[in-house]
Amino acid sequence: MLLEDFNAAGRAEAAAALRPCLDIERWIEEMVDSRPFGSTGSLLEAAARAAEPFTNAEVGAALAHHPRIGERAAGNSTEARLSQSEQATLGAPVPAVAAAIAEGNRSYEQKFGQVFLIRAAGRSREEILAALHTRLAHTPEEEQVVIGQQLREIAVLRLEGLIGA
Repeated sequence: MLLEDFNAAGRAEAAAALRPCLDIERWIEEMVDSRPFGSTGSLLEAAARAAEPFTNAEVGAALAHHPRIGERAAGNSTEARLSQSEQATLGAPVPAVAAAIAEGNRSYEQKFGQVFLIRAAGRSREEILAALHTRLAHTPEEEQVVIGQQLREIAVLRLEGLIGA
């Protein structure tokens, strides 16, 4: 979708285009209401700061759509295809690292009651594992801030891929 098309789209169409990027209604509404954008850069800047901060309920709803890191997203929705593409950039897993990530996922879910979320694009499995270990030391309050930032990074990357110049 071109930026001009996004700016001119009806409210429902624009919201539907944004939903696979980040399924948080308040973020979507803020982005739709902020149109028109003069450039892709201004769109991405707005996306990075929209709906700051997310509530715990919004984070929980958004996390419901994300698979565990290292696992393939189920289905054929736009969001699932985006997740599959992002995780595919990690390359072939080294068995020991994959096992450590799986164990870390279990520990994280036990501690925080939700899936470990990280922007996978541009990171190696080893970097993800190191971040997972670091984040396991966070308090729930600290982790909520990090998750919000990760959701925004994922949304901006997806939106950048969605909107052409």
